[in-house]
Amino acid sequence: MIKAMFLCTGNSCRSQMAEGFARELGKDLIEPYSAGLIAAGINARAIAVMKEAGIDISNQKSEEIDIDLLRTMNIVITLCSNAEEACPYTPPGIRRIHWPIKDPVGTIGTEEEIMKEFRRARDEIRKKVEDFMDTLKTER
Repeated sequence: MIKAMFLCTGNSCRSQMAEGFARELGKDLIEPYSAGLIAAGINARAIAVMKEAGIDISNQKSEEIDIDLLRTMNIVITLCSNAEEACPYTPPGIRRIHWPIKDPVGTIGTEEEIMKEFRRARDEIRKKVEDFMDTLKTER
């Protein structure tokens, strides 16, 4: 089983979505975790758009990076430039991947416009996770 950690700044949205998709799409293939540079709590809109996709992330926890846990990962995936730059040192044996997904948190506009941005991020992340799972299957 491959251990992968999805990292973002606040572990409230993008990394949570990625963990949710990885848990659902990577059964028997991956053991997913998510963390952030800070723990900001899970964003209610992220929970809502994931529910629309049939995945419940409401019971996931928003957590700061645990360095000891990080060192046990096979792969670390950053979903924002801030996390990519500020992520603690990972040993050479840990594969690092960066997915630059634009953050929907902080979007200004009507509720419909804001939710559209959350759905865009969700759909981008789903595609990345699907492609990642396909890659892991071929590498097996």
